[in-house]
Amino acid sequence: MVWEQLGGNLTQGLVLGAVYGVATMGLSLIFGVLRVVNVGHGPFIMVGAFVTLSMFMALGVAPVAAIPAALLVGIALGFVFFYTTMRRLIKAPELASLLATFAMGILLEEIVKHIFGAEFRGYTWDVGKIVLPMTVMPMTKVYAFIGSIVVAALLYLWFNRTRMGTAIRTVVEDSEGARVCGVNVGWIYALSFAIGIGLTVMSGVFLAMFIPVGINPYMGGAYTLKAFVIAVLGGLTSPYGAFFGGLIFGLVENGSYTLFALLPHVEPFALTRFLTFLILLIILLIRPTGLLGAKK
Repeated sequence: MVWEQLGGNLTQGLVLGAVYGVATMGLSLIFGVLRVVNVGHGPFIMVGAFVTLSMFMALGVAPVAAIPAALLVGIALGFVFFYTTMRRLIKAPELASLLATFAMGILLEEIVKHIFGAEFRGYTWDVGKIVLPMTVMPMTKVYAFIGSIVVAALLYLWFNRTRMGTAIRTVVEDSEGARVCGVNVGWIYALSFAIGIGLTVMSGVFLAMFIPVGINPYMGGAYTLKAFVIAVLGGLTSPYGAFFGGLIFGLVENGSYTLFALLPHVEPFALTRFLTFLILLIILLIRPTGLLGAKK
């Protein structure tokens, strides 16, 4: 019985891990190009969840249809925040960009709270389920998993098969060399920040499809913490590493919870978080650049 439950939770964890991976790709992209750590990451995920909720409740639109809308909202927010704030902080001390992104997150939370209120919200979208040998998987989670895989694959193709993707990789390698070769580095910074925020907001749709309850303006904090762990696991500058780091994190999170729940007088959630950071510490001791980070 325990092994069956563990197998079911690992399956659920793999699906959730794909969503975590997409949610972290934007964080890694922004750091890789701009060398900016977005500590306001979670509130952008929250915005995506509210885009999903709003379109479903007000317009009756299926959450899947909210994916392109959330991407456009995120890209627009990315350009606005870049040209109003981040453009002036590219070469500034790290503390300045940390405070700026932290302020962005708070601003988003308070705006959403003013519009929607602070209470927890949720929705019900029943489109069937799949019965697997060890678990029952709602189709909403299957859609979130497939969508996450598709987004990761499209991002990979865009980076490696398009001129703009090549320009971004060039700036990551050597911004001054790219500038000498005629690349508009300022535009690449703006585009990368906007795409990174767009991916983050869009991941909120997938997350709301996987967990359609508990949507509130302050839900992002926990996901900021998870995203940083995942980003470091996969190599902080590698969006692809972030995706695979998300898969690992999802498996560890769901699998360890099942085992810790068997122990008496312990809090499984707390031990799961402890184990996550323990694994992070071990990986950083063995490979400081992360699983898929470039060797120095």
